[in-house]
Amino acid sequence: MAWICLVIAGLLEVVWALLMKQSAGFTRLWPSLGTVMFIIGSFGLLAVAMRTLPLGTAYTIWTGIGAVGAFLAGIVVLGEQVSPMRLVAAALIVGGLILMKLASQH
Repeated sequence: MAWICLVIAGLLEVVWALLMKQSAGFTRLWPSLGTVMFIIGSFGLLAVAMRTLPLGTAYTIWTGIGAVGAFLAGIVVLGEQVSPMRLVAAALIVGGLILMKLASQH
């Protein structure tokens, strides 16, 4: 159950990051409110996951899902630049996440 909460928390991090970008520095009401709501959900589920998962594992997976997810959302939703070097960087993060999961005893 902790892993499911952690993955959902990471996905919510992607949503709040995207909404934060859309809020234009918190000058637009609805994206700003959405950002706060998804931050609360993401942190809440991260806290639940940390009840049983080690801090280093949980936090690394959470930030990794958020980082790679925001990178992909930027490309797909916002039309941000794709380059071979950026793709390699994202692949390295994913590789690190896989190693972190394999190293976890939970």
